[in-house]
Amino acid sequence: MALTAKRKARVEKPAVFTWEGTDRRGARIRGETRAASLALVRADLRRQGVTPTKVKKKPRPLFETKKKIKPADIAYLSRQLATMMSAGVPLVQSFDIIGRGHDNPSMQGLVLSIKADVESGTALTVALRKHPLYFDDLFCNLVAAGEQAGVLDVLLAKIATYKEKTESIKGKIRKALFYPAAVIAVAVIVTAVILLFVIPVFKDLFTSVGADLPAFTLLVISISDFMREWWWGVLLTLIALWFFGSNLWKRSPRFRELVDRTILKIPVIGPVLNKAAIARFARTLSTTFAAGVPLVDALGSVAGATGNIVYSNAVMQMREEVATGQALQLSMRQRDLFPHMVIQMTAIGEESGALEDMLAKVADFYEEQVDNAVDALSSLLEPLLMVVIGTLVGGLVIAMYLPIFKLAAVF
Repeated sequence: MALTAKRKARVEKPAVFTWEGTDRRGARIRGETRAASLALVRADLRRQGVTPTKVKKKPRPLFETKKKIKPADIAYLSRQLATMMSAGVPLVQSFDIIGRGHDNPSMQGLVLSIKADVESGTALTVALRKHPLYFDDLFCNLVAAGEQAGVLDVLLAKIATYKEKTESIKGKIRKALFYPAAVIAVAVIVTAVILLFVIPVFKDLFTSVGADLPAFTLLVISISDFMREWWWGVLLTLIALWFFGSNLWKRSPRFRELVDRTILKIPVIGPVLNKAAIARFARTLSTTFAAGVPLVDALGSVAGATGNIVYSNAVMQMREEVATGQALQLSMRQRDLFPHMVIQMTAIGEESGALEDMLAKVADFYEEQVDNAVDALSSLLEPLLMVVIGTLVGGLVIAMYLPIFKLAAVF
């Protein structure tokens, strides 16, 4: 029985087929399509008025590079579905159009797999929950609310807007941090090259001359000797620390909380990440609450969307307190994480019955704050990094030229 299920799963996996045939007028046509089996391709072609003469599975390239499915692809899928459904296109046909027209084979397979489930009578929420790697609980809960209320197109549009805004924030933060990371990596490589290959040449020159070397030059030569002799040990230590840190991050919630809490306190970078977490909190809670999800359930979905375990733990504590009847704004006030303005806007929203609107305004405000902070961060880090690199590399160069200046003064 288990073997039969495995074979069925293997057969139903979508693949690309090339076909040739004749249309109703007798003209020869050809093309490509993605389906679960050759029989389904022939049946689909006949429904379109094409008489297939040749259908075969397209061989995969020998060195195929599989594209990953990114969060931006899921946001684009939500936007496309919302647009087509609001235009009156049926859900199954919408999935078919999107799947067959997608450039990413992985995304194409995902969409057509969901389409096959929905076409067989499975609810869209159930079909999405089969792919938790791409559709989290928040996404599925919002879709479920849309299906139950009969406003799936409206909820998909809200999901698309939510994902586009959150991905925009993440992209801007990554862009701000990429430049310093790249510059630091280049600085480390340049420093390693100087220590391993350049300084030994100067050392041999100074030894042959028998010059009396300054203390700073001797220190740099000692570091160079250590790196030349123990470079493999340093490299293995860094790799071991990377693996140890990665495993500790995956297995230890306390370690993740310590790291996230420390990052939030870093000057310049910390305030940006705090504002980004608050923006995601407000945007997610506004979207879920506007979709008709109860506040307690909405907070459960919001916890995983903040992007920081410190805020995630705080939201889960707030969820427990709200479940006992405590006001949201009072619970937020006790966490000591949310600014006074956010708490007051939440309080006004609770009192007036327009909590989703107030939280949306908070999200808009903090998203703009993140934009401005990222621009300021980039402007601040560029000259600071240049100073650090100049001091590092310039210090090594000066250390090597000090004895030369001293010898030139003697002669």
